[in-house]
Amino acid sequence: MSEARIDKWLWAARIFKTRTIAADACKNGRITIGGMNVKPSRPVKEGEVVDVRKPPVTYSFKILKCIENRVGARLLPEIYENVTDPRQYEILEMSRISGFVDRARGTGRPTKKDRRQMDAFVEPAFFDFGMDEGDGDEDDSENDDD
Repeated sequence: MSEARIDKWLWAARIFKTRTIAADACKNGRITIGGMNVKPSRPVKEGEVVDVRKPPVTYSFKILKCIENRVGARLLPEIYENVTDPRQYEILEMSRISGFVDRARGTGRPTKKDRRQMDAFVEPAFFDFGMDEGDGDEDDSENDDD
């Protein structure tokens, strides 16, 4: 098979959990090929690069094989090649480190566990300026002796 629908391919390649989610991503402009938004019915060919925007990252996949039936995870290297820019993974890592700064809408207030994680993340930045109290006392005592 040399062509496949983009929504079926995204589902078959396990990029989206269901075909409905893949089709919705196409309709909402999160799937692009060559910088152009695509409809769920657009046929894709081998060699094309598909950009999938899953905020905050945009993943890029080069199609190696056009399929419309879901395959096992072990066969994925034969289906597509991940050509995502390494800077996108840095953005993903930064968003994971920053934690709850941009909480998803509708998730409500942070839980006690979330608050503790935020406090553990923030506290070292506020209280550790690289100055030890012991160093300042020793300097003062040396000056007093002179």
